[in-house]
Amino acid sequence: MRYNFTFLIVVILIITASCRKDFSAVLSSGNLSFSKDTVFLDTVFSNIGSSTYNLKVYNKHNQTIAIPSIKLEDGENSNYRLNIDGIPGKTFEDVKILAKDSIYIFIETTINYNEVTNPIYQNKIVFDTGENLQEVSIITLVKDAHFLFPSKNAEGLIETITTGIDASGKALKINGFYLNNNTTFTNEKPYVIYGYCAVPENKTLTIEAGTNIHFHSNSGIIIDRNATLIVEGDINNPVIFEGDRLEPQFSDIPGQWGTIWLRAGSKNSSINNAIIKNATAGIISDSISSNSPTLTIKNTQIYNSTNFGILGRETNIKGENLVINNSGQASLACIIGGTYNFTHGSFTNFWNGSLRQYPSVLINNYFTYNNNGEQIIETRDLQAANFTNCIIDGNSNIELVLDKVDGSVFNYSFQNNLIKFNDYNQSYKGIVEFNFEDTNHYQNNIFNGNPDFKSAINNELIIGENSDAIQKASLQGTNMAPYDILGILRTSPADIGAYQHIILD
Repeated sequence: MRYNFTFLIVVILIITASCRKDFSAVLSSGNLSFSKDTVFLDTVFSNIGSSTYNLKVYNKHNQTIAIPSIKLEDGENSNYRLNIDGIPGKTFEDVKILAKDSIYIFIETTINYNEVTNPIYQNKIVFDTGENLQEVSIITLVKDAHFLFPSKNAEGLIETITTGIDASGKALKINGFYLNNNTTFTNEKPYVIYGYCAVPENKTLTIEAGTNIHFHSNSGIIIDRNATLIVEGDINNPVIFEGDRLEPQFSDIPGQWGTIWLRAGSKNSSINNAIIKNATAGIISDSISSNSPTLTIKNTQIYNSTNFGILGRETNIKGENLVINNSGQASLACIIGGTYNFTHGSFTNFWNGSLRQYPSVLINNYFTYNNNGEQIIETRDLQAANFTNCIIDGNSNIELVLDKVDGSVFNYSFQNNLIKFNDYNQSYKGIVEFNFEDTNHYQNNIFNGNPDFKSAINNELIIGENSDAIQKASLQGTNMAPYDILGILRTSPADIGAYQHIILD
């Protein structure tokens, strides 16, 4: 019994000694190590909170150390915020780090552009004082911007836009606001849009070359009936539409914002030299049958759309030097009939974020709806689906589908295109629309050739010297678009697609 009691005392002494070693601390001697010398926070917009960044502080010694103070150099006046061990603040005292261990310091900021003297905003995290003082710099670039958002009424309800009615007759609404007059977005500083910015009937939104437009989640632009969108980019100063997350890791993430929606009855919209990226759908164009284009789009790139690059529904679109890639469904969907004319386009889909059910280019002449449990199909005239000097390609075997339902006009023409169509399973055998020997619809096309893209997965769709598209374009189509998307004069015979070829590295 005495032996057991003695053993218990020894065990307690060992545990106590171990605990004393863990929790007794010596003062820091200024020999802390850090995961980085400077913490660079990515660019933020004025008054918009940043992402959270971190700094790791190491204790490489064999004893627990106590840091008398960790603080921001500007103290409570700093626009940075710290969090250590779950405690937020700007000044901390007696911070301990166990032997051979580390702690994280989390850093955020919100900066008012008008309250700082330099858009490169800097401060320091200061560890200890006197001879033991150590510092880590923090740097952020802050941008001023125009912020556009729905208003709130006295009850706090957010302004909305009615977009239609549901099956029960209830109005469908989304958060948004109408511009009051003809409006011009200038390139003086970026625009950040919350909700949907709508252009009302008989008004025009003009966007100058070099303008950057950023959308928050579930936001976009709506062009209403008889309204117009004019995008006036140029080769050196494109208009850019993208999300409002400026960190590099968000540069190619799909679905960060909604869409540019040209509603039925909108008219005479034009987009020239634009980059539209990371939307749910790059452009949705609805229309009431019109002899003139609802949308004329030239020298424009659309990338990383969760659903469609362009979704045209019984609309009229004319496109030249148009590039679309990486779409969760179809890059170009021309559905419910309409009129579509594309020259020197590159319509590809190398999406790898999920399985997709549609090809790069989808064309049909119908829509379906449910009527008291019965599936109803209605057709609309496909007045024209003309593709000249275009590349249609992707990472699926079939990248062009013409889906016709009898009962309406179905006009289509493919001339001097490079088209990927590997029907290994003979799924389309005997379907009239896929009789590629029919010269009434197909002329001088190349099937399953090598486009030799620079890097399709990275949206670099310029073609190289091994491309089967070189010098295969029709002169008639080239005369309609004599310069490629980079402004290079097309020599005759020109290359198929939006780009003239280069020698790739």
